[in-house]
Amino acid sequence: MRLLWCALLLGATSLAGAQKLPWQGRMVGASIETKAPQHVQYLFPEQISVAAGKDAVIEMHFRVNPGMHINSHTPREKWLIATRLNVVETPAMKIGAVDFPAGEDYALASMPNDKLSVYTGEFVVRVHIVSRPGQHILRGALRYQACDANSCYPPREAPVAVDVIAK
Repeated sequence: MRLLWCALLLGATSLAGAQKLPWQGRMVGASIETKAPQHVQYLFPEQISVAAGKDAVIEMHFRVNPGMHINSHTPREKWLIATRLNVVETPAMKIGAVDFPAGEDYALASMPNDKLSVYTGEFVVRVHIVSRPGQHILRGALRYQACDANSCYPPREAPVAVDVIAK
């Protein structure tokens, strides 16, 4: 009887360890895919051609969902979460500066005199690279915190990937 109880307990523990909790995502490559909605989407480019060994710029286009805004890369208050683009540098592709557009002024109806620096609609982030000859993938994520007129949501990451062909 004791052996049967131990076997049942071990089996239940194994199954519980394999189950995902509701807040856990599924591993996709090196990142976690969750069911929480994205408030920002990466639009394009999917592929670019550049001159090998020369400075090049990738213009990455993003769109914030209608009715939402995200803090710019330079929010006006230290406690606000800035938008950042995190990209993975490889030996074949060096990442230089990342240029964000200026944020636009936004005021909540409840505080019309307090302006925030935000992005809404579509915006472009310019990533400077130098690539060795060949085909490479630029991978990364735009980290942001989205808000609507009533509340802000937990920070999220919108994945990005660009196929870079350097000749």
